[in-house]
Amino acid sequence: MRGQPSGHGTAADVREPTGDMVVVEDLRRTYGGGDTAVHALRGVSFTVPRGELVALRGRSGSGKTTVLNLIGGLDSPDGGRITVDGTDLAGLGEDGLLALRRDRIGFVFQSFGLIPVLTAAENIGVPLRLRKVPVREREARVDLLLSLVGLSDHADQRPGELSGGQQQRVAVARALANNPALIIADEPTGQLDADTGLTVMNLLRAVVRSESVTALVATHDTQLLALADRVLELRDGRIVEDA
Repeated sequence: MRGQPSGHGTAADVREPTGDMVVVEDLRRTYGGGDTAVHALRGVSFTVPRGELVALRGRSGSGKTTVLNLIGGLDSPDGGRITVDGTDLAGLGEDGLLALRRDRIGFVFQSFGLIPVLTAAENIGVPLRLRKVPVREREARVDLLLSLVGLSDHADQRPGELSGGQQQRVAVARALANNPALIIADEPTGQLDADTGLTVMNLLRAVVRSESVTALVATHDTQLLALADRVLELRDGRIVEDA
């Protein structure tokens, strides 16, 4: 778990063969203690096959964000097991989790999370800079991603000059920069109107197909759920439906 010393455990030494991108077994997470304890997850188990878009639905407080944070290595469970792309997260120290998030997981957030002073192209290129990708290779990858999300004509615009939908498309492109195996999206359409949200969800669907990635998307928007290969419903920290 994350309490292990930094540097103990890397993605290389805990990988194991698996047919699924994500395997979650008996996941439990409680915040606080005593009478005020909040049982966010109460024994959640499911798998996400490679190359699928799986949606998590449920009301606010149902446990969706907790599940995503645990799978993304942003938080640690109190019990249970998580395997991502063949790696058991319990075997990773801080450095291993950092490498997992940097190299194999792309994150898309409701609030976009773009850097205001950077252009669209520069925002997309941030993960590549962190990996010290050569300039020519980085620029080619950014151009490709801008084209993929339909923003080639907006490369030099800053977030404040873009609409909400355009900003979220930049965020999707940035999540894809390092060719991740898994995209984790937490309410990616929550700040968008219905039509724009549908456009972004269709983009995520297209990305799963064209980039051969897996996506786990939390949403409460029933109109968007039809685009998922599978829908898991969370209620009070438990999976109550798998459709």
